[in-house]
Amino acid sequence: MKTTRLVVDNDVNKTQVYTQAVEKLKSGEVVAFPTETVYGLGAIATNELAVAKIFEAKGRPSDNPLIVHVGESQHILKYVSEISKKAENCIDAFWPGPLTLILHAKPNVFAPNVTAGLSTVGLRMPDHPVALELLKMLGEPVAAPSANLSGKPSPTTALHVEKDLQGRIPLILDGGATGIGVESTVVDFTVDPPVILRPGGVTAQMLSAVIGEVIEPNTTTVDDATVPRAPGMKYAHYAPDAPVYLIESNLDAVDLAIQSIHTQNQKVALLAPNELKNDQADWFFSLGDQQNPEESAHHLYAHLRACDDTAADIILVTLPLKTGVGAAIFNRLEKAADGNWWHS
Repeated sequence: MKTTRLVVDNDVNKTQVYTQAVEKLKSGEVVAFPTETVYGLGAIATNELAVAKIFEAKGRPSDNPLIVHVGESQHILKYVSEISKKAENCIDAFWPGPLTLILHAKPNVFAPNVTAGLSTVGLRMPDHPVALELLKMLGEPVAAPSANLSGKPSPTTALHVEKDLQGRIPLILDGGATGIGVESTVVDFTVDPPVILRPGGVTAQMLSAVIGEVIEPNTTTVDDATVPRAPGMKYAHYAPDAPVYLIESNLDAVDLAIQSIHTQNQKVALLAPNELKNDQADWFFSLGDQQNPEESAHHLYAHLRACDDTAADIILVTLPLKTGVGAAIFNRLEKAADGNWWHS
């Protein structure tokens, strides 16, 4: 399969580009497109065969549910059996934006491989001009996980998508680099108080300011026998080729770790804020200012991917505070490391 990447900017005929994408989707194909979080790989959510192509292209486990994207907030009334007042308030406050709501799905509306057999569905309205224009022109709900090979760092540029899925999908809409850099917050509104299943750009503090109590569980993982209610809860995710080890944000700890790795004749890449830069690391990727987790989130996946272009044997990543967007970064790094912590 030939993969075409079409740039969407002011210097091209955008109507022609969107028309091509809409035609692909309506013919049962998949299309990659940018959102404000990461690039998504979309198929019409009511077409089971089209959705199956997402799993095939990504190599994604079929018991992982998909988030459904809509271009108009009122469209979700077609797809869910009820919307609580708290859910309505969050839609008003955060849509379009990086918030996915888990709600009770109407029976026999979505393809069964979208919901992984669950009675619930995750819905969101992305805050990106390319995604919104595509969804509005299409007029259909689009199931779209991140547009990467399953388990790899999510793509924040069209070139990341191309590297992973070249020859696996027909079309990529290139809308430049994404803004936030980590996936949407997923909140289960089928229970009260609502529960955060995956932290993201809409923080617990932001949610609490709108709807009061929100539960943040100690873990956002499920066991092997359980069907996850949201993406990213069950399997290792976001991982580059070399093993990732998490380490406390401490200059001495980082220094000792690098020394230990070097005594084993191994090379190390360090991802850390500027305050924890260590010149002994073979490669250093800056996560920006330690007090600015939004900057760290923006760069995280691109830097994890950049490690694949090095000869690093080990990737050390310092952990942020689990406050605000830092909770989302912490969550993604735990998945990338698959539980590995560095112990000197």
